[in-house]
Amino acid sequence: MTNQTQLPSRHATLRLVPMPKDTNAGGDIFGGWIMSQVDIAGSIAASRRAKGRVTTVAVNAFHFVAPVFVNDLVSFYADVIKIGTTSLTVNVEVYVERGLRSPKPGEVVKVTEAVLTYVAVDEQRQKRPVPPE
Repeated sequence: MTNQTQLPSRHATLRLVPMPKDTNAGGDIFGGWIMSQVDIAGSIAASRRAKGRVTTVAVNAFHFVAPVFVNDLVSFYADVIKIGTTSLTVNVEVYVERGLRSPKPGEVVKVTEAVLTYVAVDEQRQKRPVPPE
């Protein structure tokens, strides 16, 4: 995984700006905050494709490439990469556009990539088949 100089041309699944309350003891954005947002973005892509409720069953891979700072614009790009009978595997790439307080305002950097697995569930929270497209 290498740093990028442009945001992907596709539409971001989730986009937000972290605040001071989201920092760790070192002053950077807490990795757990990023993981939470990655799970939200992944679940949006999975639930759209599953046409209903999904639940997270695994975090298959998670790579932090670069830090995220307060006031960065964080963009999450989620794509379903595999569909099973009841499960969906989603790849989430995270980019930031550095904020005005950054040494390089406007710079775009890939900061995180993750792969998560979701399972489609019904109203009783029981597994259900992923419908055909």
